[in-house]
Amino acid sequence: MTNRTISALIFTFLLTFEPFTSAIAFVQASEQDDPLLTIGDKTVDKDELIYLLSRGNKSESGTPGMSREEFDENLDLFINYKLKVREAEAKGLDHTEEFIREFESFRENIKAPFLIRNSLEEGELRKAYSRMQEIIRASHILLQFPPNATKEDSLIVLRMALKIEDEIKKGGNITELAVEYSDDPSAQVNKGDLGYFTALQMVQPFEDAAFSLQPGQVSSPVLTNFGYHIINVKDRQPNPGQVRVSHILVRIDETNANGEDLAKRKVADIYNEIQKENTVWEDIVKNYSEDPASSQKGGILPWFRVGSMIPEFEMAAFSLTELGEVSPPVRTKYGYHILRLEDKKPVESFESMEESIRSRILRDSRSTMIQSQVMAIQKSRYNFDEHEVNIAKLRGELNNIAEDEFAQTLSEKNLVSDQLFTLMGKSFTAQNLADFMAEEEITLKNKTGTFDAWYERFAAFELNKAEEADLEANNKEYQMLLKEYRDGILLFSLMNEEVWQKGLLDTVSQKAFYEKNIQNYQWKGRVNAYIVKILDMTQLDAARKLLQGNPLSAELISSFESSYESSNSLAYQTETGNIEYSEHPVLSKADMNMDYQELEANGHLHIVILGEKTNPGPKKFEETRGLIIRDYQEHLDKTLVESLRKKYPVNINPKAKEETFIALNQ
Repeated sequence: MTNRTISALIFTFLLTFEPFTSAIAFVQASEQDDPLLTIGDKTVDKDELIYLLSRGNKSESGTPGMSREEFDENLDLFINYKLKVREAEAKGLDHTEEFIREFESFRENIKAPFLIRNSLEEGELRKAYSRMQEIIRASHILLQFPPNATKEDSLIVLRMALKIEDEIKKGGNITELAVEYSDDPSAQVNKGDLGYFTALQMVQPFEDAAFSLQPGQVSSPVLTNFGYHIINVKDRQPNPGQVRVSHILVRIDETNANGEDLAKRKVADIYNEIQKENTVWEDIVKNYSEDPASSQKGGILPWFRVGSMIPEFEMAAFSLTELGEVSPPVRTKYGYHILRLEDKKPVESFESMEESIRSRILRDSRSTMIQSQVMAIQKSRYNFDEHEVNIAKLRGELNNIAEDEFAQTLSEKNLVSDQLFTLMGKSFTAQNLADFMAEEEITLKNKTGTFDAWYERFAAFELNKAEEADLEANNKEYQMLLKEYRDGILLFSLMNEEVWQKGLLDTVSQKAFYEKNIQNYQWKGRVNAYIVKILDMTQLDAARKLLQGNPLSAELISSFESSYESSNSLAYQTETGNIEYSEHPVLSKADMNMDYQELEANGHLHIVILGEKTNPGPKKFEETRGLIIRDYQEHLDKTLVESLRKKYPVNINPKAKEETFIALNQ
């Protein structure tokens, strides 16, 4: 069962609280007032009714509020709902393994939007999408660290990067400097030019620096996992979105001394051929393109964005403006290309890109950054106090030991009682960390050491628990949503046990209910009838010839329908069966004593052939079992509510009731 299903079920059980036309806002009470209801020995607060009635009722301001009659009706439905939840609790349905498993699954799903991490992720998503509205062209110089670099090595690299930055700002040519100094292997070919890119196509520190610069500006050294970068932004433009092109490829034979010239002449000849009238692009591609992956498909390539292809190819593709426009030959490392623009589309909406952006963010360094920010906020909010001296000691003693020796080493070195931190006034020790490691039953791949890796994981776990506890204690909307889902699961379980399954499976009780209420399952007068609606009046005579003067029979119906279905299937529309005629739109106008007649109804002429008539009388059990099951389930539900109102006395607080009514009409 999905979250959406449970939410829908609650409102189904409440007869959906028939939405009224007022704009209702959920009102949070600053202090808990007297309860709205007492059901048996349980109290129910007015905020719960306000919350449930507010869901889905967001009409325009200025519309009439809820009437007293509507409010009383909804209150009565709400009481029935709470009575059933109370009975489910009395039966212990909230302690079953199935309930606990299902509720915990829902809790995991519904808490996500309320967590600190969600708001930080949302901020990164919006920032990335905002940056995607632009493309940037930049050059860079990369200075890498030597293997196993020391702190002094890092400082030497930084000084070199600062020297190059200064030289560029004094007028030095970054292209020449990239060839001379850059450790980027591609610099010898592209001279540091990275072409155009947008958000999420570079590592985060590089992207942040590039998007902070205007054309012509040079960055200070930017540290990434690759080393230090000096970035020079050359251009910023609106993002053109995506293009789709087809292409012809002429490769260069590197083994032939004249390979370059031969390829250049061949592509020029192909380009000239394309300019001729009546030339078919697909034929040229098939005959001359040396790209085996696309040559048999008209040269068509997948959609791509800026930053997805090699720069020369990409710039040629995005420079095409008219569909069907063909580019001059373009040289890339693969050879010579001729491109044709097939289609283009703008940057997609945030909603359509949200999940793909989220996936990319969670796969790169931003995920680690978000986690660090989450923990920093949690530590500040929940009074996290780290015992720095003990942490340093434990790091020295435990970082280099194997995980499976952790608990034993703690004990041998008498470290189990060493305090790690306090959180919300509660102290956590090294023994708590060892217990956590045993419960996790996983092996961490880490570069920081055994203690550091597990301590970070343990602290994050406890901080998350503290945040969730804070949510449940202090966030009114989360409390209400959690209660809605909890009570919804209990309601479903009770109704399934007491109403739905009984009503569906107890055939003996179904038949007894049917016999007791047989007056509700009666046929009105019926007649075997064949009704032909004439849709094409030019075919009326043909229908008359086949139908008039013949008694109603299966053979007549089969003969008529086979005669027109193969030749003129749109000429007629037919209906047949043993039909109650008193309220039928056509048969209600018919003379029951005439076997053949033609009647006007709803703007169409109908040919009606009547057969045997059946007088009013009771329906057989099998004929109406579906309706009987529905009615019997409604009877069981009504009986259940009546019994629960006797079992759990309901007391309504008049003052809280009036406050609820006023709150719903504000």
